[in-house]
Order: sequence, then structure tokens, then C-alpha cells
Amino acid sequence: MLTTLLPPTGGNAFVDNHSIKLEAGQVRRAIGYVPQLLSADGALTGYENLLIFSKLYDIPRRERQQRIREVLDFMGLSGFSDKLVRTYSGGMIRRLEIAQAMLHRPKILFLDEPTVGLDPVARKAVWQHIQQLRVDCGTTIFLTTHYMDEADQLCSRLAIMHLGKVAAIGSPSELKCSVGNGATLDDVFAYYSGAEVDSAGGYREATRVRRITRRLG
Repeated sequence: MLTTLLPPTGGNAFVDNHSIKLEAGQVRRAIGYVPQLLSADGALTGYENLLIFSKLYDIPRRERQQRIREVLDFMGLSGFSDKLVRTYSGGMIRRLEIAQAMLHRPKILFLDEPTVGLDPVARKAVWQHIQQLRVDCGTTIFLTTHYMDEADQLCSRLAIMHLGKVAAIGSPSELKCSVGNGATLDDVFAYYSGAEVDSAGGYREATRVRRITRRLG
């Protein structure tokens, strides 16, 4: 809903001071979005993927090459820009997808479970680039994740969702303190979710996640 891909089921929300109901176009211009599903084309090179996105984002022709070079350098992919994306590792694909979403220099970057299916080394590399984006570019990052260590490492403010509602919100340290001394974010999640397993759509969701994991390698 916040990325305007779905209409709100009720009420309204504002992204960069623009209504998601009334100003969807302005919202889209202000944000970048990296979906959980693959958004890079494996039959194209990294450079070709970025060139397509530069055109989709309406970046002026005279600026495209510089913007592409900048994001390739920033994400550590300059040496692989002429390689087919199907030869990339899962971590490299994710970094390319973040580069695609950053081409138009959005104020807000939405990342939907950016490290699903990645090995620990690739996860750490993606974490480092996400942190660098926030510090160097001043980008606000809106991240969804099921990994509590990831939320603890990357988020300055987080919300625990349960059954479609916000069960708790605050900084990682605030939420851990609210549960008790020595609590982890795993403990926080268990506490505010009632330690229940949500069975609604469980099989379909599990199948979707496993399919994505296989794709990312």
C-alpha cells in the first residue's frame, strides 16, 4: 500500500508528504522499491538492467551513464557490469536490484526481505551496503524482515507486526527493555505476538519463500 501497488483497505497514509490515495504518482517518484521476488533480468548484463531502469525512471539521457557508473561503484559491481546477471551470486543480484532502485536517487527506499535465501557472507555484504546508503546518501530505508538479528543490526526504529496489526513499535533497545533485562528481539517478537503460529496462508507463503530462495541460489 505504501508503495502504491495496492489501494489502501481503509484510511490514508502519506509518504514524503504525499497521499498514497490522491498523489500516487508523486509517491512513486519519491521512492525506490526492491521486491522480494527477482526484479533483475538474468538474460541481460548488469549494465543493461540498469540502463533499462534509467529509462523507466525517466533519467535524462545525458545523465544516465554517470548515474549507472555511480551506483555500480557504490554497490561494488563495477567489475561485473558486463556479465550476464544469471552468472551472479544471490548477494550480487540483490545488490544490483538495490542499485536499480537507487538510480533516480529516491528519498525513501523500500526493501522487502532483501536477504531472504542469502548465505551469511552475502547477507553481511548487503547489510553493509544498506548501512552505507543510509549514512552516505541520507536515504530513509523502510525494511521488512523476518530475521530479528537483521532488524537489530539495521533498524533505528522498528515495528513488530502480528496478524496484520502493529503490536509494538520503538527502537530495538526500547523494545528489548520493555520485555525485560537480557531480552533479545526474538524474545520481543514472541512476547508481542503471543508466541502463536499464524496458520493463515502458511502453506502458500512457505512455498513462495522457498521458490524465491531457490531462485536467489
